[in-house]
Amino acid sequence: MSIRRAWAGVGWGFAAATLVLAALCPILFSTYFTSAVAVTVLWTGLAAASLAFLAGYAGMVSLAQTALFGVAAFVTAKLTVDSHWNGWWAAAAAVAIAVGVGVVFGAIASGSEGIYFLMITLAFAVITYYYFSQVPTFGAHEGINGVMPPRVLGDPVLHPTRMYYAALLCCLAVYLAVRYVGRSAFGLALQGVRDDPVRMSALGYHVRLHRTAGFAAGAAIAALAGVLSVWHNTRVSPGSIDLTRTIDVLVIAVIGGLYRLEGAWIGAFVFTMLDTYARGISDRFETYIGLIFLAIVVVSPDGVMGVWRTLDRHIRGYTGGRGRPPEGLTAPSEEAPG
Repeated sequence: MSIRRAWAGVGWGFAAATLVLAALCPILFSTYFTSAVAVTVLWTGLAAASLAFLAGYAGMVSLAQTALFGVAAFVTAKLTVDSHWNGWWAAAAAVAIAVGVGVVFGAIASGSEGIYFLMITLAFAVITYYYFSQVPTFGAHEGINGVMPPRVLGDPVLHPTRMYYAALLCCLAVYLAVRYVGRSAFGLALQGVRDDPVRMSALGYHVRLHRTAGFAAGAAIAALAGVLSVWHNTRVSPGSIDLTRTIDVLVIAVIGGLYRLEGAWIGAFVFTMLDTYARGISDRFETYIGLIFLAIVVVSPDGVMGVWRTLDRHIRGYTGGRGRPPEGLTAPSEEAPG
């Protein structure tokens, strides 16, 4: 019993240390690290969290999250630069439009499953990329430059601290909201649809409607990431949402743990650190991230968080069966142990 309590203390201690480190990041690290790495980790992690939410709760592995991310980013940039909207109103409108697009995407894709769902969402991503790359209203291939966040956030290039804390608060709010949703009636019904849609339909639940609503919720998270991205980078272009970026979001989610919300930011940290520093050492970044992705898939299909869950089950004495279900997101029962 003492070993189990000690291990639980290690877990809580690690979580507390991570929160403290995140809160003090601008103080402990340089302005460059805060801007180039920390802020990027936060909004990239949000984009991956939208995928983790859909995969974990609804069993839908979507490749359309980057498209929804892009819709919010482009709308924010357009309303801010060309229409001179207030930054907050522009962001609110962008999120609302992205959620609306997410409802349409979800209504179409929710009638399919597995590889068919994956291919439909990939088609959405490709269509969205070509739309923004060819429509002059959104800058076509050049995109939109000179996007500034609301004044209260300051200059994201020279003084990234305010942007960092804004992104951190958004991440905490999304994390707590998802955990709350997971325990709500809607969240439980969505997990039931994930595990046995036929039975849930027989019980009177509208399976397709629940999947569409779940997709819309994931779109809201991706849209928030898109707004933070365009504020942080002060620009957006079709290259921000091309097929490479679509795959990047999937890789980030898998590295951290596709069915664990926390894994989204862990994967984002690993990916961003490599992207920031490995490129300066070698031009083989894609090779490195590919090897890491392969190692994760082979050694721990549940990603970095899967390693922690395995240790947790062994130390707590759950060596057989499904063990103790972890809190938060759980993998679909037919795909991974809980």
